Amino acid sequence: MRVHILTLALSALMVSPSLAQLLPYQLPSRPLLALADAPPMPRASFSNDGQWLLQLDMQERPTVFDQSQSELRLAGLRINTAVSSASRTAYVRALRLRRLPKGLELLVQGLPANARISNLQWSPDNTKIAFTHSTRDHLELWIVDVVSASARLVPNIFLNGTLGMPYEWVSDSKNVVVRAVVGGRGAAPVAAPTEAGRRYEYPVKTQLDEQMLGYYGLSQVVRVSLDGRMAPLGQPGLIAQASPSPDGRFVLVRSYRRPYPTTLPLDRFPQRVQVLAMDGLLDKQLAELPAIDSLPAGLGAAPVGPREFAWREDAPSTLFWVEARDGGNPATVAPVRDQLMLQVAPFEEPARELVALPARFKRMYWSSDQLALVEATRLTDQKQVIWPLDVATKTLPKPLLQYSARDAYAHPGTPVLQPNALGRPVLLTDRTGTGVYLFGAGASPEGDRPFVDELNVRTRATLRWWRSEAPYYEQPVAIIDPMRRVFITRRESDQQAPNYYLRTGPKLVALTQFTDASGAALPKPQPLRYQRPDGRPLTATLYLPAGYQASEGPLPTILEASPTVFYDSTATGQVRGSRYLFARYGWGSPLYWTAQGYAVLQDVAMPVPPADIAANPAAYAQQLTQAAGAALAEGRRMGLIDTARVVVMGQGPGAFLATTLLTGSRQFKAGIALPGLHNQPLPNRLPGVEQLVSLEPVMRYADAPAVPFSLSDTLRRPMLVLPAGFDGLPASLATRTEQFYADLQRLGGTNVSYATLPGETHGYTARESLMQLLAQIDTWLGTYIKPTAAAQPATALPSTSKAD
Repeated sequence: MRVHILTLALSALMVSPSLAQLLPYQLPSRPLLALADAPPMPRASFSNDGQWLLQLDMQERPTVFDQSQSELRLAGLRINTAVSSASRTAYVRALRLRRLPKGLELLVQGLPANARISNLQWSPDNTKIAFTHSTRDHLELWIVDVVSASARLVPNIFLNGTLGMPYEWVSDSKNVVVRAVVGGRGAAPVAAPTEAGRRYEYPVKTQLDEQMLGYYGLSQVVRVSLDGRMAPLGQPGLIAQASPSPDGRFVLVRSYRRPYPTTLPLDRFPQRVQVLAMDGLLDKQLAELPAIDSLPAGLGAAPVGPREFAWREDAPSTLFWVEARDGGNPATVAPVRDQLMLQVAPFEEPARELVALPARFKRMYWSSDQLALVEATRLTDQKQVIWPLDVATKTLPKPLLQYSARDAYAHPGTPVLQPNALGRPVLLTDRTGTGVYLFGAGASPEGDRPFVDELNVRTRATLRWWRSEAPYYEQPVAIIDPMRRVFITRRESDQQAPNYYLRTGPKLVALTQFTDASGAALPKPQPLRYQRPDGRPLTATLYLPAGYQASEGPLPTILEASPTVFYDSTATGQVRGSRYLFARYGWGSPLYWTAQGYAVLQDVAMPVPPADIAANPAAYAQQLTQAAGAALAEGRRMGLIDTARVVVMGQGPGAFLATTLLTGSRQFKAGIALPGLHNQPLPNRLPGVEQLVSLEPVMRYADAPAVPFSLSDTLRRPMLVLPAGFDGLPASLATRTEQFYADLQRLGGTNVSYATLPGETHGYTARESLMQLLAQIDTWLGTYIKPTAAAQPATALPSTSKAD
């Protein structure tokens, strides 16, 4: 094995003392620095009645110090132990309110100093906004009065956000139901020194693990009135859900109970489901659910017994849940797959059947006694089916919509929901109650063109209101007035930042004026239509540097490798995405490098590894080589890609593809493997194969594979490996990675370095980490495919022809 240069940078891993040394962080070149340091674009939230716009000014990228705060990884959770909430949250630093369409912007006053805001929710009557604020040692609840644009703290209570959203509004807009930290819980359990190092983030294996989960997850349901009154409901527990009924009289509570399984994530733990009355006079247990140790094989597998507990959104206090009638086994031939159940307050009468479905339940869209929509998956062909349901008569007529999720061009869209008077999400309908509305992605040969449709449930007639038109990508956000066809959209282009508009037919009124704070010239997307050697038509996207002209000649290129799953030949050639999207620069985005003069090739369809890859790795490497080569050959034919100067880059599962391409092909000068879920199981199917994917829905921790760092001795190209932290793998990952480093030295690797970036996991979040990443990749690319290098003869590639 001959490796010219390999830099191995590992995040959040323990480094043996003999290897460790302190190294300073690096900074990339100025163009990259400007892109990475650009303030994040604000976000927007609209009141349920469409009268108010709330602008969220986001915090800038956190520092290494922020990322290194105390964090516990346990039972699939990442817990900020100082605050008792989820860690690694994106915070809001300021709030601005404006009455639509043209009111003055009001900066919300009274916010806490150095605000770290999250979990924002409008009240049902749209007069208030609740949010949480993370201090150094607790999670607070705050309320914003919309009209006065002023915020105040709800005193004397700390929230617990460890298991999710820590509060919900009650329909009267005067109370909230919260999950609060239990007073007097004492000091936190302390891990023994031998257990504090390489901690695997999932299993609850020891008594100490149980104590930690019980300490940080323990909460009490409390009804909190905005006038300061508080009333605890029920008993403390590991409460995952506390949802008020639409009429505000009851609370649906779902909690985890012992014994805690040692091989399962939290959502498969035993659960208790109960209903509590707001006045404290009812505590009714609905179900004791066992741990879900296993599920039958195949898509559509479901646990036996009741599941999906929720409120019927259009009724005062009616419970809804689902029960499998086929044993949860998709392989079982059964006329009824799922049974939908209802139980009405005061929950003394037995539950009654709402409807029996011949498919696996997916979602319910409530509206009235005369209309609801039921969405389910037909297991025989994996098609999505939506039925209209008359709740009063329990009548289920023929399907309203049927479509294959694999055929993007035929997707009819998703029913539009809108909060009703009680703040509950129900179907938006016309005046007759028979017309519903659909928002669709609008996939087409020209790319995604979102649309708004009106669908009559009785006549099945569809009327298209509007569809996005080039040169913009425009998405519907909310319908304000269905009679006048007034709705809010989010509009952007490859050269214009996303902004929100009020649209009435062709008329647009700008609601926001967000700009790209980096001020950098933006890359230009170029569709790349090509055919693989097997004749399958495919589409990729080539991003070119700003201002580039074809007369300048072909460019050195970064090919981003990512596995793609197609289930039939129809989907294989379909175009997805849009060339009119504004460029996004995430931490692992290769688009940064267009600012340095490189072209970036994305969306190249590559086969996922077959189940028998170990038996014939050369055959799979050849399939990958052909898939990549066909796209590169088309770029060369167009005069845009210099195929003698190409680097392959992959993130997570794509890193495995990049490694395989380097071992099985000489198409690339070098490779880059970025962090991510390297252990993520991939569907073992190749593009174009009409075959249902059979995957185990949840991987047991003991079976989690190691990252693909077992390189064969056929690697002949330099590779920059940048894995992140534990990635949800066993603690042996750290040992395996150190072994990989040692093997590279033993096999003759030169200039091999080993570094750690503190506080990182699946990717790089801290500013210092991102700068280090960009600096390393910039140096790597400059070494092997520098844009100013003289053109070299093109590498031989498989022949192909342009798709019509």
